[in-house]
Amino acid sequence: MKKFFAILLALCLATTLFVGCAPSDNDGALKIGVILIGDENEGYTFAHIDGIQKAVAALGGEEKVKVIWKYSVLEDESCAETAIDLVESGCTYIFSNSYGHQSHIQQVATEYPDVKFVAVTGDTAKNSGLANLSNAFNDTYESRYVSGVVAGMKIKELVDGNKLTDKNFDADGNVKIGYVGAFPYAEVVSGYTAFFLGVKSVYDKVSMEVSYTNSWFSITDEKAAAEAFVAAGCVIVSQHADSTGAPSAVEDANKKGTTVFCVGYNIDMLAVAPNAALTSATNDWSVYYTYAIGQALKGESIATNWAEGYSKGAVGITKLGPACAAGTAEAVAAAEEGLKNGTLKVFDTSKFTAAAADGVTVDANGHVTSYLADIDGDFTGETNVVKDGYIDESNADEFRSAPYFALRINGIKENIKG
Repeated sequence: MKKFFAILLALCLATTLFVGCAPSDNDGALKIGVILIGDENEGYTFAHIDGIQKAVAALGGEEKVKVIWKYSVLEDESCAETAIDLVESGCTYIFSNSYGHQSHIQQVATEYPDVKFVAVTGDTAKNSGLANLSNAFNDTYESRYVSGVVAGMKIKELVDGNKLTDKNFDADGNVKIGYVGAFPYAEVVSGYTAFFLGVKSVYDKVSMEVSYTNSWFSITDEKAAAEAFVAAGCVIVSQHADSTGAPSAVEDANKKGTTVFCVGYNIDMLAVAPNAALTSATNDWSVYYTYAIGQALKGESIATNWAEGYSKGAVGITKLGPACAAGTAEAVAAAEEGLKNGTLKVFDTSKFTAAAADGVTVDANGHVTSYLADIDGDFTGETNVVKDGYIDESNADEFRSAPYFALRINGIKENIKG
C-alpha cells in the first residue's frame, strides 16, 4: 500500500505543478519550509512568523500543515543551501521573507521544478518565466500614508498650540521631519514618500530628511540617526528599519523635555516609547499566508504576483498612543475608508511636485504626467505607471506586487552613505 501511494504521489507531481494535488508529508500534513532573514526578536521577521502561525491555526493546525523554520538566514549562498535542505526534508512549498534571498531562491527553483517557491517582497517571478516561482508583497505604502496622517495631526496640534521653537522650522518655515531608512530601494522610497504625503494631507508646511543606515536591522545606527534628527530640531522621527533604536532615542529626548515624537514600523512601539510613540505602520501577513497555504492545501495554484492592502485587511496601523492629537482617530478612519473604497489614491500626482528627469515627465507646475518605472526587475524602465492622475503602485494584476515607486519628489532630502 505504501509503495502504491508513493507511485500515485509521484504521478500526481509529474502531471501537475501544484494544481489538483497538494503534496504532503507522510503523516498527511502539508510540509512547508520558511526561510527568514531574522528571528522573533526582529520586528519584520516576527510579523511573518506571527502571520504564518495564524494562517496555520486558521487552516486546521499542525495536523494539516507542518512548518520547518529556518531563522537568521543570510542573503548569500547559504540561502540556496538552506532552500535545498528544505527540499530534501520533504517541503513542497518554500517561502522566503527578504528581498536579498530572491536570487538564491530563484536559482534553486530552476533546479527543483516540482517544488513551489515564494520570494516574499521579491520582484522577478513574472519575468523569470518559472511556473514554480511567485512573489508577494503587502501594500504597505497605504499604512505608511495613514501613519503620516497621525503625524500630521500631531504637527498641526503643536503648531496651533505654539509649542514649537525656531529650531523646529527650516529656513522656508516648514516643520522638520526625520526618517530613518534602511536602503535607498524602491520599497523604502515608496514608503517614506507615502508617509510624507500623509503628513501633508493634514499639515502642508513640512520638509523631511531621510538618513539611510544601509542595514535592515541595526539598533546602534538607527538610534544614532534618530539622535541626529532630534538634535537638528525634527518634531517627528519615523522609520523604515526593523529595530527599536529610533523610538528609544526619541523617547529619551521626549522624557528630557524635547518636543519630538515617533512613528514606528512593524510593531507597536509603546512598550519602548510610551510617551513619544504615536503609532506604527504595520502588516498583517496572515492574510497572504492564509491565502497561499490555503491554495496549497486545495491543490490550487498561487498567484505569480500578490499584493493587497486595506481592502483585504493586509495592512494597518497599531494602537494610537496617548500623545496623539485630538481628532486623530477620526482622521485615520476617514483615510482608511478612502483607501478601502478607492477614492483616496496615495500617489495622486496633483498632490506633489517633482523635477523632470530620465523617465519622468512633468507639466508646467511640476506635477508628474509620465513616470517610467522598473516593473520587470531588469531596470529597463520602459513602463508608464501613471494612470488616471495617480501613480499605480504595486499593481500585481498588471505589473508586479513589489513597490516600484522610486521617484524622488520635492520637499524630501536624502542622505545616502558612500
